[in-house]
Amino acid sequence: MGITGTLFDIKPFAVHDGPGIRTTVFFKGCPLRCAWCHNPEGLLASCHLLIRPERCIGCGECLAACPDHAPAMETSLAPTCRVCGACVEACPAEARELAGRTAKVGEVMERLLKDRPFFEESGGGVTFSGGEPLAQPDFLLALLSACGKEGLHTAVDTSGYAPRSVISDVASRADLFLFDLKHMDTDTHRRLTGVNNGRILSNLAYLAGTETPLVVRIPLVPGINDGQVHLEKAGRFLSGLETPPPVHLLPYHSFQKSKYGLFTLPYSLPEPDHAAARPPVEAAAQLEGLGLTVRIGG
Repeated sequence: MGITGTLFDIKPFAVHDGPGIRTTVFFKGCPLRCAWCHNPEGLLASCHLLIRPERCIGCGECLAACPDHAPAMETSLAPTCRVCGACVEACPAEARELAGRTAKVGEVMERLLKDRPFFEESGGGVTFSGGEPLAQPDFLLALLSACGKEGLHTAVDTSGYAPRSVISDVASRADLFLFDLKHMDTDTHRRLTGVNNGRILSNLAYLAGTETPLVVRIPLVPGINDGQVHLEKAGRFLSGLETPPPVHLLPYHSFQKSKYGLFTLPYSLPEPDHAAARPPVEAAAQLEGLGLTVRIGG
C-alpha cells in the first residue's frame, strides 16, 4: 500500500517559503495552538468538512448526495459526518469543501515533479509546511527521500516541537530548515501556543550544530514579541549558538482571521495596535547589532 499522510493543500509558485520558486506541501495536524495561526485548516490531524453558509442556495443537492441523507448543515465539525466528500462534489454553489485528504508518496511526487522546470530555472524546490510536518514523521521522511532521489531541493518549515530523534532523522535528509521562533519566555510561549518552549529551544540549538542549513523565522506580532526586551533575549540566544543562523523577520498580518469562522473557532488574539507596532527595520537593526544576519520577509 505504501506510506500515506494527510495534507490540506499543495501550492505552487511560493516565493516566501525558501529560496527560488517553490511548491509548498501543507501537512495537517499541529501540536501547537498559536493565537495568530495563519493556517487553522492545518490544526486538526483529521480531514473535515468546511461549510460556507453564505454561499448555500438551498438546492438540496447535498441532501440527495449524502449517504446518510443528513449532511452537516450548521457546523463544519458535525460528529455524524463521514467526510466522504459526496456533498462537496454535488454542491453547485461551492459552499462545501474538504479540508484535508489522504495522499500517497507517489501521488505527491507526481504532482511535485510537474514543477521541476520552475525549480531548476529559479534555484527553488519543495517546502514541507503545515500544520506541522514533523507531526507526520514517516510520511515526511519518505517524501524527503523521494525528493532527494529526484534531485529536488527540500525545505522543512517547522515549529521545532518534536522528539529529538525526529529532528535528527529529518536533518539527515532535508536541505534546509525554516525554524519558527515565536517567544523566548516559557510562560508566555505556553500561554500563546499551548506548549512549553524548552524542547523547541533545545532542538534549535541542536540544529545549529549540524551541517543542515538553518534559517530562523520570527513572526513579529505587535505587542507580543517585537519589543526590545524580547528581541534582546532572542538575539543573544541565537548569536550564542554554535553556528548563529540568519534570521528572517515576518511582519504580522490578520488575513487569517476570516478563516476561523469556517472552523467554528474563536480568534483569540486581540487586534494589535498597529500604530504602536515597532517597525520591522528597527527590530532588524537591533538583532543586527548583536551580530546576526537579518532579512525582513520570508
